Amino acid sequence: MFGRKATEKQSQATVTEGLIMEALRVVEDPDLHRDIVSLGFVKDLKVCGGNIAFKIELTTPACPVKNQLKNQAHDAVMALDGVENVEIEMTSNVRPRQMSNEELIPGVKHVIAVASGKGGVGKSTVSVNLAVALAHTGARVGLLDADIYGPTIPLLMGVDDQPEMVDQKIVPIERHGVMMMSLGFLLEEDRAVVWRGPMVAGAVRQLLSDVAWGDLDYLVVDLPPGTGDAPLTLAQSVPLTGVVIVMTPQDVAQAIANKSIVMFRMVEQSVGRPVPILGIIENMSGFLCPHCGKETPLFSAGGGTKAAARLGVPFLGSIPVDPNITISGDAGVPSIIMDPESRQADAFHRIAGTLAARISVLNLTGK
Repeated sequence: MFGRKATEKQSQATVTEGLIMEALRVVEDPDLHRDIVSLGFVKDLKVCGGNIAFKIELTTPACPVKNQLKNQAHDAVMALDGVENVEIEMTSNVRPRQMSNEELIPGVKHVIAVASGKGGVGKSTVSVNLAVALAHTGARVGLLDADIYGPTIPLLMGVDDQPEMVDQKIVPIERHGVMMMSLGFLLEEDRAVVWRGPMVAGAVRQLLSDVAWGDLDYLVVDLPPGTGDAPLTLAQSVPLTGVVIVMTPQDVAQAIANKSIVMFRMVEQSVGRPVPILGIIENMSGFLCPHCGKETPLFSAGGGTKAAARLGVPFLGSIPVDPNITISGDAGVPSIIMDPESRQADAFHRIAGTLAARISVLNLTGK
């Protein structure tokens, strides 16, 4: 069962489940600031003489400190007298928000809105790569293109298929492990969307309720830029786990990001439930020279960290400018797939882990 032969030298000490659980209390989740025993992470503990096996069930497969926790748990148990072998299986179970989404999207545990105060900051590119990065961790991820006036997710994901209907529900299209839906799948090519607010609100609701999303850990929603009907409709329709604000590094971008945050705080008051700001992502933080690898700030530097500090919200990370982002976008392949070893891909993976950890903290502590 344990895959290793016990050593010939047997200790006289008796190893019990109680001793093991007590030893594991020294292992603390750095984000939640509580030990893995009190958090209920330790599962299926088995003791067979000096052979120990158990699972550590994390709150997200994207946990950035997964290996660290595993190593600490292994060392803590191995330090006990009588223990000769320890096997740990790392698993995950994304816990849903206390406020469920039963009305429109019953199988979705967390809805993450990606917003920006203005266009041209790479919000859709961030949404796509963030969704793929979360899916790479083993999470079940959906991506909703709620940018009614300019749906670009089909282009960025290289999809020109038409979704199917099953039992009067639209079946999302899957790419790179992500379930996708966009108004762009349903419109004629090059057709402009000229809708007033009520029509936009209705379209957003239909993209939620009329789509067979199934069971998802995270649904990433790419919102239209600015402060309009779509964000309000989304917040009114489903309980949002939170909002990610995408901005560029310039000082002027701080004021624009502030408008987005103020809008969602106003939405929070109007819908009567929390709409947390999960954090700020700084896109186009610096140009990476393809020859020497040196990073040069093109649009100032540090605007994202300054904005986060001034507005009192977390800073999730920065994404450098890379010429290949244009190539990957035009090719319909997320940059995290086209160039997985790039610094930009690494940035998306790190931000996905930070975001998942932030959601876990918010879910367990409420702050």
